Amino acid sequence: MIKHKRLLASLSKSSPKSSQAPYSDGLTKRHVESVSNFWQHIPLAPADPILGITEEFNKDSNPLKTNLSVGAYRDDEGKPYVLPSIRMASSVLYHTESNKEYTSINGSINYNSLVKEFLYGSFVSGADLIKQDRISIAQSLSGTGALKLCAEFLRDWSPYNSRKVYMPNPTWSNHINIFENSGLEPQQYAYYDKKTNSLDMEGMLNDLSNAEPGSSVLLHACCHNPTGVDPTPEQWDQIVDVVINKGLIPIIDIAYQGFQSGSLFNDLYLLELITNKVNQGQLVTSMVCQSFAKNMGLYGERIGSVSIITPDSKTRQIVDSQIKKSIRSIYSSPSIHGARLVEIVLSSPDIFTQWEKDVSQMASRIKLMRSTLFDLLEKKQTLTTWDHLVQQNGMFAFTGLSKEQNH
Repeated sequence: MIKHKRLLASLSKSSPKSSQAPYSDGLTKRHVESVSNFWQHIPLAPADPILGITEEFNKDSNPLKTNLSVGAYRDDEGKPYVLPSIRMASSVLYHTESNKEYTSINGSINYNSLVKEFLYGSFVSGADLIKQDRISIAQSLSGTGALKLCAEFLRDWSPYNSRKVYMPNPTWSNHINIFENSGLEPQQYAYYDKKTNSLDMEGMLNDLSNAEPGSSVLLHACCHNPTGVDPTPEQWDQIVDVVINKGLIPIIDIAYQGFQSGSLFNDLYLLELITNKVNQGQLVTSMVCQSFAKNMGLYGERIGSVSIITPDSKTRQIVDSQIKKSIRSIYSSPSIHGARLVEIVLSSPDIFTQWEKDVSQMASRIKLMRSTLFDLLEKKQTLTTWDHLVQQNGMFAFTGLSKEQNH
């Protein structure tokens, strides 16, 4: 007891008196104020230009409201639609699934093999690259995840000094965010001519001709988001010639495969063209960011792929390793449910045939809605032409109306 009193007395004499009252865990008032200041410099981030509209739509109580910004297919009643082929695949999966284990870092081996064959196997140069084991492919978190992995790979391993990525003006708003936040420098090339509501081919070729050699260029394979304006095959030939002459690295975004022509394989013209050029040695590589969100209606499953053409099998393994490294640090490994649905669709002839019908029907209905809108506007006998509405492709349309006319 005496020893304890001496110890307490000793501690009280040796401990300096703080000028500030202590808080819990030894924090002082100054510390607490410093911590509270941590939050004061953080600004409110701007709302996503697309999803922000949906948020406003959800708040609106008007029973006649219609959301024209949503990038998802809807039925005649404006409700979400599950494809018959996906219902079939879901039934198969329900009766056969035996585990919920982690998949490989870069996704299911079976998934990657089937998707590679689906994208590249229908044309000669692609089939050759598959046989030569020159295509690195990984399951991704839909198209967004594929673009992110592509951006990180370019940032870390492009042998060229340029960090510029050229993309159309306009483009999907998230394209700029993804590449900018990955440390690259988004640039935009002319694409849409507001005066004619059509492709600005001259401006596009001019801008790409002045692009920095060794930089990358983002190309929408079909159903351009957000204009719906696509180059013709002949125009794509000219565009790719410029890409070759400038030594650019093409990044092909395939988000709406099948919605342009109604055929999954007819919509791969740009992919086949560029793959041919890589196979012939005219391009160093090409990168493909692809999604099943739209053409399989698997929006919430976040299922897609990123693929990169390499010079040989050994390099393919090296690229695989770097893509895996990126995946591991971001989300470790992808989800399995959507991937298994895709595997069933791509590997089951009957279900695949049904899927082709589903895509064709969706594309036809979208075209019908365009022509119906065109007919209604023509009946109004306005002072402008509306031909561009039926010349555009896919789920998006630029009407040519000004912001004031839209309100």
